Amino acid sequence: MLKKFFREKKESEETLVAPITGNTVAIEGIPDEMFSQKMLGDGMAIEPTEGVVVSPLDGEVIQFFPTKHAVGIRGINGLEVLIHIGLETVALNGEGFEGHVQQGDQVKAGDKLVTFDLEFIKEKADSIISPVVITNLDIVDTLTKTSDPTVHRGESVLLTAKFK
Repeated sequence: MLKKFFREKKESEETLVAPITGNTVAIEGIPDEMFSQKMLGDGMAIEPTEGVVVSPLDGEVIQFFPTKHAVGIRGINGLEVLIHIGLETVALNGEGFEGHVQQGDQVKAGDKLVTFDLEFIKEKADSIISPVVITNLDIVDTLTKTSDPTVHRGESVLLTAKFK
């Protein structure tokens, strides 16, 4: 149903609000080659200053990892976004994370997706830096990234994708 809806809607661009409050990090500065080399897509990262993740756009949760460390959302215009909380956090097996959505849920920009224990993740994970990447760049013509050094969840614009 959502697929049909976003194909009919077809806006010229999609704006993503910051899903996490914190300090921005260029994707090339992420200490993980899967992200810094853009193997999963392009975007930015945020070094969180609090443990709350919200949806960056209106859409559907298309992937919610059982370990609660990552969420995939497809926007109503077809844009697919992956939010990955910290690096190598899959090894925590969900410890320190609490999910507030499940796969198939419809979400609006600003809806709470995950909460996490920031201090626990800082202590146990390789890094707290949290990538936010667009995984289906084939539909994107240009991607504009914020130049702001800090962003606030649900309020600050993080990325703007113009469609082909």
